[in-house]
Order: sequence, then structure tokens, then C-alpha cells
Amino acid sequence: MLKKKNFLNLLGAMSAAILVAGCSGPQEQAPSAASPSAATTQGGKTQVQWLGQAATKITTPGGKVIVIDPWLTSNPKTPQQYKDLAALGKVDLILVTHAHFDHYADAPALAKMHNVPVYGPAGMNQSMITLGILPPALSQRFGKGGTIMPFGPGGVRITATRAEHSSELVWRNPSTDKDETHVGGEPVGFIIELENGFKIYHMGDTGLFGDMKFIGEYYKPDLVMIPIGGHFVMDPKDAAVATRDFLKPKFAIPIHYGTNRTLKGTPQEYTTALGNAPVKVLSMQPGDSMAF
Repeated sequence: MLKKKNFLNLLGAMSAAILVAGCSGPQEQAPSAASPSAATTQGGKTQVQWLGQAATKITTPGGKVIVIDPWLTSNPKTPQQYKDLAALGKVDLILVTHAHFDHYADAPALAKMHNVPVYGPAGMNQSMITLGILPPALSQRFGKGGTIMPFGPGGVRITATRAEHSSELVWRNPSTDKDETHVGGEPVGFIIELENGFKIYHMGDTGLFGDMKFIGEYYKPDLVMIPIGGHFVMDPKDAAVATRDFLKPKFAIPIHYGTNRTLKGTPQEYTTALGNAPVKVLSMQPGDSMAF
């Protein structure tokens, strides 16, 4: 009887050791242009390309292409090759955080080119429909706290979050050749959870607000794309508070700076303000891509 109990105990210990070994994962690595982090290798690479200001192209592990805030053709920081919208290649979805020209400008043309919808603040998208800028099928209303799964169950999950900014839609009336200001809805940011669980928080344009702490605790973004230019958005000091004290991501890409004289904040100032915060700042040039 004693020998049988010893054998059973030994068998149980061996089974537990095998189970633990099978559940242990690889160690996390910093992302690079060539190597994804261990957090995403199970579902393939996540490719993030920054094109200046807030314009971003995300290629998901499942191969879907999401373009956010496409101001490209007249953006002074966008590389010349991407001023041709066709250079983006395949596009499956367009997200717009708010109606200001430097975020919205090329969204309608890109939607028509690829016959794919623009998702954005409900007021902005309703104005696009009312003014005839886009048909209803290509102008999908979206609101803060709402979540969409545009590619079906089990795919990408996108949630609109609060942003502290404004959103006016300026439209040139073809009948009068004059600009008109229309409802642009309320500005948003986007939490984008990819097929493998990696989460990107594209913050759009925003000032610092206390509920960023809630966003960090609830959504737990792995990567934040954070405005640092100042004047219309957070400056480097405020962006550092948001990153270090509220959001606490693994990675941060500074955006929305250097496009005009008012956006004076720099990645160096942001990094300095962060101090020894445990976040990897990925300072990119427009046109650069990073794989995770």
C-alpha cells in the first residue's frame, strides 16, 4: 500500500511539472521594425505605421488594415509617396477621432476609393450624410462607450473613449464656394483590441483628464499613441503624467507635434518628463513602421 501511495504521489508531481512547463510563455521583448514582441507572436505581427500628425495605418495580425485620422495629401509631414492615397494599398476600415481638417481631410476620398466605411463621432458622420459627402453605408455613426466588431465575431474590437477637445466640421459649399461650419459630434479616442488581444489606444486630440486613469485600469492598453504638441492638445509634461500615472502602457508613440509652429512639444521633452517610468517610448519619423 505504501509503495502504491508513493508511486501515485510521484506521478502527480510529474504531471504538475509538465503542466507548469507547458503553460510558461516566452519573455517579453521590445518591439522593433524587424521583430514583434512576444506578446503578439502567437497571433502574428501587429504593424503600426505613423504618417505624421495623427495619421496611422495599422495592419492587424489577421491581415486587416485600419487607417486612423487620414490627413495625408496636404500634411507637410507626410512623406511624399503617401500623398498619393493609393500608396496605402489595401484599406479595410477608416476611423476618424473628430472632424477637424488635420484628422478628417482625406477620409471621404479614401472611403470612396476602397468602398469601406468611416467610423467616427455620430454628429460628424451624420453631417457627412446630410451634406452628401458620403452615403450612409460609408458613414457609420459611433459614440463614446460604444464598441464595434467591424470584421465579425472574434475579430478586431474597437471602443470609442472620451477625448477632451472639440470637433467642428468645416465644409466648402460647392454652390457658394464658401466655407460652412457644421456639427462635428464629440471627439473620441479609440481602444483597438486586435485578434490576439494586443491593445492600442489611439488618443486622437485630447487634453489631460482624470478619467484617463480609469481608461488605463479598465482597458489596459499595451501601446498608446499620444499627442504631445501642446496648444490644442497635451504638451510633453501633461502627456508624461497621462502615460506614467494614468495609462501605464508598455509602449508609447508620441504623435501630433511639429506639424505647425503651435505644436512645439518634442519627443525628447516627453521622454525627459517621463523620468524613469517603465514605458518604452518609440520615437518615429513620419513614414516609419514598427512591428509588435
